[in-house]
Order: sequence, then structure tokens, then C-alpha cells
Amino acid sequence: MQTISYQGLKITHQIQNKTEDDLVVEAALQININSEPYTVVMRTPDNDIALIRGLLFAEDIYKGVTNFEATIEKMENEVPSIINITISKLNLGKGYLNKRTLLSVSSCGICGKKELKDIEVNGDRLKTETKLTSTIIHKMFLEMNSFQETFKKSGGSHAAAVFNKQNKLLTIKEDIGRHNAVDKTIGDLLIENKLKSANYLLVSGRVSYEIVSKAFIAKIPIIIAVSGCSSLAVDFAKEFGICLIGFTRENKMTIYANPSYIKQ
Repeated sequence: MQTISYQGLKITHQIQNKTEDDLVVEAALQININSEPYTVVMRTPDNDIALIRGLLFAEDIYKGVTNFEATIEKMENEVPSIINITISKLNLGKGYLNKRTLLSVSSCGICGKKELKDIEVNGDRLKTETKLTSTIIHKMFLEMNSFQETFKKSGGSHAAAVFNKQNKLLTIKEDIGRHNAVDKTIGDLLIENKLKSANYLLVSGRVSYEIVSKAFIAKIPIIIAVSGCSSLAVDFAKEFGICLIGFTRENKMTIYANPSYIKQ
């Protein structure tokens, strides 16, 4: 076994060379909590601790401010395949009772939920005094794109980036899965104790309900996506007080929810 630090796993296996094509790596990671299996996620091996931290935060399993101990239980092809997280039972949230007993694939973050009530999210409506312009949005996307090294090589990864109110990039992560990339960014900010500064969540693909719920739990009031948004994502964004923007390309965008955040 190998105990790992909170700077994230620096795995260099994001890209696998296959003849003339560069393929983004997708590999299974079993997450154990206190030596008991919790879930298996399909992810791109890098920043695994940030991924786990963000996932457990979104699932209401661990929202503590201190970092937990993480131990690599098994490696396959130099990549962690089982990681055990040690958390005091007193600090486990109610989400731990709703264990994911099924595989959570990279394209579906809520796969493995047992009942409809397990996807409910509660909390006060978000508010922000931020005002956005299309110019600011475009600049943030250009900066995010400049860091998408895995996508540039493979064309097969997603990215999520978080900016503060001053439009400063706080973190950006890539992964085969859209929601994994979001978990990695939120987890990274939790580790660095910077989540309270988060104001914009940019994602490279479409927005589903789960990405909206993750942003709401992290109290990020603005989501901006390259592609479209699902009907449920729009409904919940309106309810949660989140400004939801999609089809953000060049100087065009579609504002699905709470347009008052945008300057005309």
C-alpha cells in the first residue's frame, strides 16, 4: 500500500500512444471508504484525490475542511485502481448511507443511484451581484482552452475551469467524463481552501442536471458551457438561482436561466 499526499496524484498516463492516434486514457478506479467499497468510477487517471474530494463533497459524504488520509490499495499498469479513504464515522454525511452499488461510467454521474429521492438537492437559492459580458466570457474560454493539453493531443477529453469574480483562473482539470472534470476542479479548490472564491464554472461540453447540482452545492452561481443544456438542467438552474449559459461560441451564446446576470 502507498499513502498519498493532498497535492493530487501526478500520473502521466492521461494520453496513451496508439499507432498514429493519441487516445485519452479511461480507467476504472474503485473508491473505498474506511476499507469498504463505495463506488467504481471510470476516469482519466490524474488528480485522483481531487476527483474523490469533489465527488464526496457533492454526494454529501464528506464536507469537512480538513483533508482525509488516502491510501493506494492497488495499482494496475502504474495507475491506481483502488484507493481507500479514511474518514471518521462521526464526519460521514448522510450521503454515505446511499452507497453507489453500481458502476458510475464516465458519461453518467448519477448511474448507480438507487432511488429518485437520491438525486434531490436542497438549499437556499444562490445570489450574486456579478455582471457578465460576452467579452469577458470569451476571454475566460480562451484561457481555459490554452490549458487543455489532453484535448489538444487526443480530441477525446472534457475540461472544467473555475474563475473568481475578478475573472482570474482558479483551477482547470481535464477528464474523459464531464462530471469528473467538474469534481476535480471543485475537489482541487477544496484541497487548496479556495472554493469560497469560485464564481464561474466553465465546461467544455453540454450541461446536465448533475453539473448544475454540483455547482449549486459548491455555491458557484454561474455556469457557462460550450454546448447545450438539458431540460432538467435548465429547470434546476432557474430554481437554484444559477445563471446557465450554453452554446457559447465566438460572440454568441444562449442564456437559459437567470439572464439578469448578463449585461446587454
